[in-house]
Amino acid sequence: MKPTQQNQFDKTAFQTSVKKHLGATYATTIEKASSRAWYLAMGRALAEITTFDMLETEQDTRIRNAKSVNYLSLEFLIGRLTGNNLISMGLYEQINDAMNELGQSLTDLLEEERDPSLGNGGLGRLAACYMDSLAAQEYPTVGYGLHYEYGLFKQSFEKGHQKETPDAWCGVEGYPWEVARPELAQQIGFYGHVEVYQDEGRERRRWVPGMSVKAMPWDLPIVGYQSETVYPLRLWECRAIAPFSLESFNNGNYFEAQHALIDAGNITKVLYPNDNHEKGKTLRLMQQYFHSAASVRDILRRHEEVGHSLESLPEYETIQLNDTHPTIAIPELMRILIDEKDLEWAEAWAICTKTFAYTNHTLLPEALETWSESLIQRLFPRHMEIIYQINHLFLQEVRAKWPGDVAKQQKLSIIQEGFHRMVRMANLCVVGAYAVNGVAALHSQLVKRDLFPEFNELYPGRLQNVTNGITPRRWLKFCNPGLSQLITDKIGDEWPAKLDQLEAISQYANDAEFQQQFMAVKKANKQRLADWVKTNMDIELDANAIFDVQIKRLHEYKRQHLNMLHILSLYHRLITDPDFDMAPRVVIFAAKAAPGYHLAKQIIYALNMIAEKVNNDPRVGNKLKVVFMPDYRVSLAEIIIPAADVSEQISTAGKEASGTGNMKMALNGALTIGTMDGANVEIREEVGDDNIYIFGLDVDEVEQTRVAYNPYDYYNADPLLKASLDLLLGDEFTPGEPGKLRATYDSLLDGGDPYLVLADFASYVQAHEDMDKQYRDVSGWAKKAILNTALVGKFSSDRSIRDYVNNIWKLESVKR
Repeated sequence: MKPTQQNQFDKTAFQTSVKKHLGATYATTIEKASSRAWYLAMGRALAEITTFDMLETEQDTRIRNAKSVNYLSLEFLIGRLTGNNLISMGLYEQINDAMNELGQSLTDLLEEERDPSLGNGGLGRLAACYMDSLAAQEYPTVGYGLHYEYGLFKQSFEKGHQKETPDAWCGVEGYPWEVARPELAQQIGFYGHVEVYQDEGRERRRWVPGMSVKAMPWDLPIVGYQSETVYPLRLWECRAIAPFSLESFNNGNYFEAQHALIDAGNITKVLYPNDNHEKGKTLRLMQQYFHSAASVRDILRRHEEVGHSLESLPEYETIQLNDTHPTIAIPELMRILIDEKDLEWAEAWAICTKTFAYTNHTLLPEALETWSESLIQRLFPRHMEIIYQINHLFLQEVRAKWPGDVAKQQKLSIIQEGFHRMVRMANLCVVGAYAVNGVAALHSQLVKRDLFPEFNELYPGRLQNVTNGITPRRWLKFCNPGLSQLITDKIGDEWPAKLDQLEAISQYANDAEFQQQFMAVKKANKQRLADWVKTNMDIELDANAIFDVQIKRLHEYKRQHLNMLHILSLYHRLITDPDFDMAPRVVIFAAKAAPGYHLAKQIIYALNMIAEKVNNDPRVGNKLKVVFMPDYRVSLAEIIIPAADVSEQISTAGKEASGTGNMKMALNGALTIGTMDGANVEIREEVGDDNIYIFGLDVDEVEQTRVAYNPYDYYNADPLLKASLDLLLGDEFTPGEPGKLRATYDSLLDGGDPYLVLADFASYVQAHEDMDKQYRDVSGWAKKAILNTALVGKFSSDRSIRDYVNNIWKLESVKR
């Protein structure tokens, strides 16, 4: 059956398939089946449709002969697939009816799905949005990631502290949407040595690995919106080639018998193993190579299978590196072309440098990946030789451009000199790619000006911009059905594929009836979130209060501690100033801190302790509530984002590459309070100064302030700031245990306040006061919220993908 041809949907056949899977796949009966069993059986029945369409897409000769993009990312934070796929397939209502007839609620069944936690944050969610938009617009694509057994940890709180437990997202039954593709498995090597040999009088080199494993692909369907196009997200799982030694087992060496199995299984055991020790670093780099090597081999397999020559690889394939994690793919492709395919260096390098493109996601020096030369040498000896040669030839270009300038050579070299020589992966990407892009206009400008100015001079035009985007299918149509229906009633139903049509909604911004309908939807979404918080956290929230939301990874540069200081300032004023008045406010956080990031975990602890006190202090009443929602993930974001009145985007200017949470909340009618950072700059351009709250230092002011910055100057000059910070020193929030929250205090004062929290505090407080005042003007606030939804059509990931297609990838859409 064809999923988009709704009139061809055979409800009886579908119900039969669900019942078949209940019995044959999950060994239960209709009478005894749990909700989880029903969800799994329904998922399998739906996956039969998408797998069939995926195979048809894969075999379509027009697609096989068209140019494809291969999106390599160590993270794909895809979220639950079932509900989103039903919308793309055009089957949501039909499946709802079919499951109702079987005595099941689709809404309840969708809650049984655990998020595939194959990512950490914005970078992984961006990759998922891009796959959605590629399929929606039918540009040939394959996504390549890793099939982690355990995704990013499950987060809970124990006495306010973050607790991490493994997240077995697949469950014991497996994930119903994925399908194993054993016929596409690849063999991947590690360690070993380089062998020199003669071939027809020529000296040749080849790598002889000391350890080999199997890369087993699992395909997840990326369903095109209202089309029959389904592209694969191919996730590699590491398995041992000879997983078991019967001889060792029979001799009583039970552990030794499974040694290969254990070693191989570790490679895709967990997303981002803790790498603050040598074994963790080794495992992390092995993950990166395993992913890159399996993907490159699969790309070459597809290319050669159709009968294309190696020389034509750039005409048919682009490999997009999502950040530096897959950088080792560059020397890997060179190794295959030279050592296995017998090409000359110049020929191989010409192919390579026309095939790779690289997305830079950070300006933070500590986030630019480097790997020790000795570790790469040990794990991949042939690749290290190739990196040396790439660098040697590249430095010849640098010397030709800047003769005698040794400082330039040292700065641009792929090899960083020092006590431990390091390989700079970002430099290798810029040298080995034909295009490098930042992810917001400001970010790309800073990449050219501050991060890679010499590269920009050496390779004019190579550094470009593609502003990030979000898929409107998941981040409005699916997660906010009330608002989606309201929009459809006004402007028709084409907007999920043409988000710029939302601009037509702006004509209703002053319409009293539409304002009322819009805010009624917002209120319902806030009540849904309040119900979740009551059920899961036993905290009562008033849906009439301002819902002030900060959701993202916990990191100093994202400045959750600036938000915390504002909460402390409100608390201080509420209990000390009888004349202080504020609109009731709920401040909502959701964030995970990296397991090894001590200060980030201390900030979580402080926020939880502050919440405990504030929420139960009779002097505060219902004026202020603080909620830190545990285990932030895509499905939680789908509840929080439609409920947000205020979107906190408060990173230090120049530190956030783009952000996508800012786009999601604005699209759902939240007003941004933010710095001139990342995509906030472009959101301001789209929605206008009157509909966003900008505060704080801009990029140039940040640099000027840093020169002689002393946080104590701000602390001593601002009584409200001092009073707020000092609350962290006593036992106000940790009765009988003074000083337990002082980690943040120390980092901001004695630690030098590296992200200028105190410098921006007064401006932030003022912006909040302006916003508080505006919220009380119900009609004025509604107008601003409507305009945010109406004017952010630019931030669709469909537009981002078209920018890539037109400026970097040069693809043609293939309609099925």
